[in-house]
Amino acid sequence: MKATQKIINDPVYGFITINHPLIFNIISHPYFQRLRRIHQMALAYLVYPGAVHTRLHHALGAYHLMCNALAELKTKGIHITEEEDIAAKAAILLHDIGHGPFSHALENQLIKSVHHETISIALMQKMNKQFNGQLDMAIDIFTGKYHKPFLHQLISSQLDVDRMDYLTRDSFFTGVSEGVIGYDRIIKMLTVHNGDLMVEEKGIYSIEKFLVARRQMYWQVYLHKTVLSAEKMLVHILERVRFLIAAGNNSFKTGGILDEFLYESTTTITDEILNLFCRLDDVDISFAIKTWAGHPDFVVNRLCNKLLNRQLLKIKLDTKAFTQTFIAEKIAEAANYLQISEQDAANFVFTGEAVNTMYKPNDENIKILFKNGEVKDISAIDNPLIHQTISSPIKKFYICTLM
Repeated sequence: MKATQKIINDPVYGFITINHPLIFNIISHPYFQRLRRIHQMALAYLVYPGAVHTRLHHALGAYHLMCNALAELKTKGIHITEEEDIAAKAAILLHDIGHGPFSHALENQLIKSVHHETISIALMQKMNKQFNGQLDMAIDIFTGKYHKPFLHQLISSQLDVDRMDYLTRDSFFTGVSEGVIGYDRIIKMLTVHNGDLMVEEKGIYSIEKFLVARRQMYWQVYLHKTVLSAEKMLVHILERVRFLIAAGNNSFKTGGILDEFLYESTTTITDEILNLFCRLDDVDISFAIKTWAGHPDFVVNRLCNKLLNRQLLKIKLDTKAFTQTFIAEKIAEAANYLQISEQDAANFVFTGEAVNTMYKPNDENIKILFKNGEVKDISAIDNPLIHQTISSPIKKFYICTLM
């Protein structure tokens, strides 16, 4: 008989208790265990060496915060049945199960035009069949179809336990103190009003700190220019490989599951594709990069070696888009330096944009419940810091160059 109680020692929160057969079965499932082999922050460890934690760490942390949030709401008289309690916990455990290798860095790269959340739902449904329908309510909560919206909002909103954990955890593992939030106080301030998740009035400043921390973490960590350079190099390596494969080159096979996704154009999710996808992780991509570092194609060879040895492309940020003339000059410089054609040199010069928005007013708003029963969106609170900067997106343009 399988054990149904387990204590996991987490470096961020201490002991996390698993005490229900369904939760234990989810954690034991190969789809969930695959998350051990996927970095939470993709290539950020090239800048912050401690950022080697995984999607499994994050899923367990979000589960722990969900346990705390549900317990807190129950003490405030919010009616949550035992079945709803377990279903919400199952949903948060599985919320990122559809992430592929290196998480967001390779989003849409292996299965074209398919978001990781779509894959997550497909995997939940596949697991649900194996679990004889035990995940029915969890899937309804995850997809927002369940009749108690606050349960979905705990999983996916602008103030969910997912964000609370990744800010806390990423701050811990990178050592970036700007990401520290008062997650415990925020959870204590949560309440439910007319079925929606809200924050009590006295929690306003904790929410303000949460929003500011999120913006700072994006610029300092998630959109750090060196991290951007590394992740875009990885994307361009795969794009170059695909380009050459499309031209008939068969020399990029690694002998692993990755070959199925490189040599076949995959745009739809089938049972077969899901099975293959669940055998993919960071190891496959890392092995491919190491293998291709000895490939005769100059572009792939050079980019792979640069990424392996952390000789990353130079990156420059600006508030305005770079002109075509400037880009052409950089390509010509690279072609001259590497003694290759400008067409090939364009693989070492690429541009893009990074956008950071602290708060989106039309996306699962953060609502404040005042003592007199009034409800206000956080963006409507009379507070200068929030009011002035909360919903203004900041956009930066970048260019990666060889020199």
